[in-house]
Amino acid sequence: MSERHPIIAITGSSGAGTTSVTRTFEAIFRREKIQSVIIEGDSFHRYNRNEMKEKLAAAEQIGDMRFSHFGPDTNLFAELEALFHNYARSGTARHRKYLHDDEEAAPYAQDPGTFTPWEDLPGDTDLLFYEGLHGGVVSDTINIAQHPDLLIGVVPVINLEWIQKLWRDKSKRGYSTEAVTDTILRRMPDYVNHICPQFSRTHVNFQRVPCVDTSNPFIAREIPAPDESFVVIRFADPKGIDFQYLLNMVPASFMSRANTIVVPGGKMELAMQLIFTPFILRMMERKKRALDN
Repeated sequence: MSERHPIIAITGSSGAGTTSVTRTFEAIFRREKIQSVIIEGDSFHRYNRNEMKEKLAAAEQIGDMRFSHFGPDTNLFAELEALFHNYARSGTARHRKYLHDDEEAAPYAQDPGTFTPWEDLPGDTDLLFYEGLHGGVVSDTINIAQHPDLLIGVVPVINLEWIQKLWRDKSKRGYSTEAVTDTILRRMPDYVNHICPQFSRTHVNFQRVPCVDTSNPFIAREIPAPDESFVVIRFADPKGIDFQYLLNMVPASFMSRANTIVVPGGKMELAMQLIFTPFILRMMERKKRALDN
């Protein structure tokens, strides 16, 4: 953690909705004129797209059906922790980008599914914002979770998470239901061992719970709409959270525990704005004082 160079990290698995949360934070940054540098977790995968396909095929040949993007063998955990550590200390660090599609790859004259060369972050940013799979990972050799000043988990209930992944991968990436199902099954051990434990280390968790039947996610025709769900917001330390203010500002919200407020799914962005805008402004005030001193 660092007052001079703060870090916000959003962590959640593929299909959890972390990208939507990132857009909410970007809106706060624009409104408050905060200069952020945004890091995508995909840029810390170990292998590019073609290499990953080759590694996956090789794993299948030897009967390893657990090889996935979620585990330590396919990610650069040490480099990600170094990014957080160095940014917190000096306001800069080494990073690269993963180019998902033709549009992202065109400015670099590279193929999609590849990484850009490593380079230094710009040195004039107010904070670092990370969105990806592993913002709260801890192991015997690394502790990424210790570095963010604000660590947020985005965790739909598992059936909803699978529906969101199935819809995205089928409609936007052209995968079959069978292919997506195979990926889900392959990732399950790493999901249990490396994704789930992070949500016990977060400062805040947002868990969307559908109010419609998602008993069989593999036959769902569409993602349940925000208004067909509630969002459970859990604070690790509720001290300083004005729950009465949130209850007054977010219609139909209620407290389920002393550290947990539940809001309608369609009001999740509003709740995030109300919760995190004051936090970010306090973060920037602490940064200003630290730099002045």
